[in-house]
Amino acid sequence: MYFETIRSPGLAHLSYLIGDGGEAFVIDPRRDADVYLEQAGSEGMRITRIFETHRNEDYVIGSRELAERTGATIHHGAAAPFDYGESIREGNTFDAGKIRLRALETPGHTDESLSFALYDGSTGDDEAIGVFTGDALFVGGVGRTDFYPDRPEQVANLLYESLFDKILPLGDQTIVYPAHGAGSVCGAGLADRDFSTIGYERHHNPALQQGRDEFVRERLNEHHYQPPYFRQMETVNRQGPAVLGHLPTPRPLGVEAFVEAASAGMLTIDIREPEAISGALVPGSLAIPLGMLPSFAGWYLPYDRDIGLIVAHPGDIEPAVRSLVRLGYDRLVAWLNEGLHGWEMSGREYQTVPALYAGELKARMEGQVPFTLLDVRGRSEIEQAAMPGATEIYLGELPQRLNEIPPQRPITTFCGSGRRSIIASSILLQHGFAEVEVCLGSLAACKAVGCPIDYRD
Repeated sequence: MYFETIRSPGLAHLSYLIGDGGEAFVIDPRRDADVYLEQAGSEGMRITRIFETHRNEDYVIGSRELAERTGATIHHGAAAPFDYGESIREGNTFDAGKIRLRALETPGHTDESLSFALYDGSTGDDEAIGVFTGDALFVGGVGRTDFYPDRPEQVANLLYESLFDKILPLGDQTIVYPAHGAGSVCGAGLADRDFSTIGYERHHNPALQQGRDEFVRERLNEHHYQPPYFRQMETVNRQGPAVLGHLPTPRPLGVEAFVEAASAGMLTIDIREPEAISGALVPGSLAIPLGMLPSFAGWYLPYDRDIGLIVAHPGDIEPAVRSLVRLGYDRLVAWLNEGLHGWEMSGREYQTVPALYAGELKARMEGQVPFTLLDVRGRSEIEQAAMPGATEIYLGELPQRLNEIPPQRPITTFCGSGRRSIIASSILLQHGFAEVEVCLGSLAACKAVGCPIDYRD
């Protein structure tokens, strides 16, 4: 038996390649699908089937991309109206050599959610050795159930039944292979491990310690953010994503050509590190450091505009393209050749975002100096450690809530480390706010220098 976990950082997405007897299956592939072809080819296996555990909300599924290149059959749940692939039901089985997958209908996160129990025919028994749980069961948590606001109690109950009546009965020996790890937006409280066992989760996963009423009540009370791109993902993943064939290749443009393209409607995204962005920023550009693209590009970028990148090094272009393509952004047309250095030498104007040292922030807070501290962290983070007197607006919601920012200047953007803060600063500059600062280091630095912090644990 061949088994490989394919990790996609940023989205905390986990997909799987399994095979035996020269045949391979892929579960929940990502859109940049070359990795599956390379690994299957290196093992002398042919990919024959692709399984989707559910209609994903947070990334573009790679099933059609991979099927186009392999001829594999795509399988997904029957409870959603997919425009491609084949629907399967409870109990359907699929074999590759001595491997057998058995489909389990496990709704709750989404109506058509499936899990796949894995069996090894060479053992001679019928105990599952693993289960691919999609977004039903995670390591340390369970899937969110807020995608059906018209029937929240029903879907929470469905998830409870999927877990307790379908997945847990597979037995404590069964290894749990979820579709996401820690950092995913599809669940809460996920452990920083990629796999577990049903036995371990049965005893340590907080959600599995609850009776039905408590389980349902907690799901209803959970708070999750829903980026606007989720709706796009739901539509694309139901209809079937466009097949790219290869990754987009942005072309290098000099300053004048880059400016011309931006004037014609191209969006300018600066993916450099916060410290570099703070020193020089192309006016009108949106700053999203490379590692933050999977989490925040979908909050701000439309799908009907070309995108141009500002990078620190040409080597950053490919990972940026991969991150954006996984979110459905295919119109990646250009990057600024020579970067900000070329921009500066051209004599064109650039903006700066003054960096505020955490020690100075502490002095301001203790001296009650007039300014606006804009905390863009999420609700769960602020519930643990709040900054006294801060204006709290979640980063993803900032463009719609600018009218809530107090008039005191300067505005100092603040988060956990400074990476989200620089995104917030660029948004404020785009909307004409003056005297914008960024607190590099933010909460981590504040803890180090002893800023007043309201710990709420």
